[in-house]
Amino acid sequence: MPTLAAEWHLGEVFLVFLEFAMFFIWIWLLIMIFGDLFRSHDLSGWVKAIWVIGIIIFPFLGILLYLIVRGGSMHERAVKQAQQTDAAFKSYVQQTATEGSTAEQLQKLADLKAQGVIDDAEFEQLKAKTLA
Repeated sequence: MPTLAAEWHLGEVFLVFLEFAMFFIWIWLLIMIFGDLFRSHDLSGWVKAIWVIGIIIFPFLGILLYLIVRGGSMHERAVKQAQQTDAAFKSYVQQTATEGSTAEQLQKLADLKAQGVIDDAEFEQLKAKTLA
């Protein structure tokens, strides 16, 4: 019974690893291109559909053409998306940090009630919401 090492030569093993690496690079390119394509706001739905059909029917040519035609702006769209995400996160953190503790919120509600800005029913409703 021959061993696996006797059947596979070093060159064959190297080619198998290279094929796996190329396959994963191919999948990564598809994910990046389709993500960029559907995130792009400067293309209409019909143009996106044409790109998708082109990439599905002519995969190598479609990906190469997409990278040539729209590859330069892929980075700009990715940076813009990252900046929007970062701004939304910072806004959320700032909003959450400035809300204060429950005791501070209840004190503000009591002050608003004392000033006559809100009535007893609104005070109880907002108090229940704050304590929930």
